[in-house]
Parts: sequence; C-alpha cells; structure tokens
Amino acid sequence: MPKRIVPCKLTAAAFAGHGQVIEKDGADSFPINNGKCIRFHDLVNIDLAGPSARPIVSLFSSKPYALPLTLRMVERHPLGSQAFYPLSRNPFLVTVCDDEDGTPVNPQAFITAPGQGVNIGRDVWHGVLTPLGEHADFIVVDRGGEGNNHQMHVFDVPYVIEPPA
Repeated sequence: MPKRIVPCKLTAAAFAGHGQVIEKDGADSFPINNGKCIRFHDLVNIDLAGPSARPIVSLFSSKPYALPLTLRMVERHPLGSQAFYPLSRNPFLVTVCDDEDGTPVNPQAFITAPGQGVNIGRDVWHGVLTPLGEHADFIVVDRGGEGNNHQMHVFDVPYVIEPPA
C-alpha cells in the first residue's frame, strides 16, 4: 500500500533544511540602470564541489504532471546544488527527502506560488522537475565538470502525493 503525502505551501522556513526558496519577497534589492530596473541580489548559494566544477545555466522544457502523483524514485547530486526558476507563473511541485545513512527518508512535498523557484542543496534527495497543470520552461543553474554528480533511489514502497486540501 503506498504511503500518502499532502503537499504544503512552499516557504523559506519550511524548505530551509533542503535548500533555498528563490523569490523577490524579503530579498536584498536595489535600483540599477538609471532606476529603470530593480536587482534582487544574491538570492541563493550555488554550491559546487569536485574536479573542474563550474556553474552552468540551462533551459528545461517540461511536460506537466497531475496530482495525485506516484513518487517511486528520488535523486540527488552530491557535487552541486540545483536551482530551478520557472519562466511562467504556473505552480510546480517540489519533493525533497531527509537523508538517513545514505537513504532518503521522510519525503515532503511543496507547491510553489507564482514567482517562486528553489535551489535544492547539494546532496539533497529530491523528486524530478514537476510542473503542474501546464507545460513549463525553467532556467536551471547547476554543476558542470568531472565526476559522478547523480545518484538515484527507488523506494520499495512508493508514495502518493495527493492534491492539497
């Protein structure tokens, strides 16, 4: 029998153990370009390790998912954080797990609000990119370089992520 997870609203406090929330609210900001632009500055810590580590910027284009959703697998990147920022205001699901001796435990799910992204910390177990409702594009900042930066775990008993109440 699958275990059930109900996603909650994404907040910086709730997500703090797994990375950072990318959002304008509460960010250090200041005007630039003769006052015609506001810079929201230094929003996340891009954490890179390993040989030849360098930040890379990519665009991801992802098909949508619907809830309920069966979570069978999570992954992690031991050599670099991964930042995901949507190019639309549509929500996406973020699933993360605690780590217990190299095994993901206690999955939690969050639904983003418009204008929110996440930076998933280095070595944090997480689900795949999961836009909800509509196709979505994302800017992704993560690690390029040598070394194995990908690990997967398949759960013996899957979880079902339910729609929020």
